[in-house]
Amino acid sequence: MRSHAWFLLLGVALSSAPGYAQQPVKYVRYERGNTTSFGILEGDTIRELLGDLFAAPSRTGKHVRLADVRLLAPVVPSKVIAVGLNYKSHIGERPAAAYPGLFAKLPTSIIATNQNIVLPPDANNAHYEGEMVIVIGTRASKVSKEDARKYVFGITAGNDVSERDWQKNDLQWFRAKAADTFGPLGPAIVTGLAYDDLLLQTRLNGEVVQSQRTKDLIFNVSEIVSYVSQYVTLLPGDVIYSGTPGTTKPIRAGDVVEVEVEGVGVLRNTVVKPR
Repeated sequence: MRSHAWFLLLGVALSSAPGYAQQPVKYVRYERGNTTSFGILEGDTIRELLGDLFAAPSRTGKHVRLADVRLLAPVVPSKVIAVGLNYKSHIGERPAAAYPGLFAKLPTSIIATNQNIVLPPDANNAHYEGEMVIVIGTRASKVSKEDARKYVFGITAGNDVSERDWQKNDLQWFRAKAADTFGPLGPAIVTGLAYDDLLLQTRLNGEVVQSQRTKDLIFNVSEIVSYVSQYVTLLPGDVIYSGTPGTTKPIRAGDVVEVEVEGVGVLRNTVVKPR
């Protein structure tokens, strides 16, 4: 109960602020030697944390340089949920849906920044999809839209890699969306941002190929979290990819995809074929 009470108090404090924005805090998960830790990223320094990220962790007083660690995916989610067709710029002339269209990715699809997106040998039409990703901070079941933001810990950047031929031809989007490495996530989870109005950009080999603000989401963060929680109990560390804007293009071996969410940082992954 300590985790739940602490997080709800945090949510109340945040939600009382205009635009739901406080001083941002960047949380990272990292590996140094054989040790995995959470920490707060301040410039090029990581301040080590002790305890569960979602239950009031304490600072140990230790710090490491960002250059001396390997960043991991910022959370290990029990569930990876995604919203499709959530920007008008992505759906084109099609009418917007009456409710968020959901699908599931798999936790095994998650990779960190600087890890490789490995395309299966028969993947011939994989596309990037840069997105803002919602990170759940406390157990959420059947929450209202008005209360939903209290259950959001923060946001991060994600790439919902999608194999379009499989998406079109398979019975479900199982392999098209959930194949190994098809869920880049990171580099940090950031709290205290006005997540309903952030700039989202995707770059392919340095060229900007997607650019839109999250205020243009058809279903915003509170609406998404509330809707999902009516059917699935969300747990701390679960993530929801909120949708991709504009159009997408195929990615090939050797490409570098960067997804940047304002205030979060750059999620960078190289595309490779299996050895």
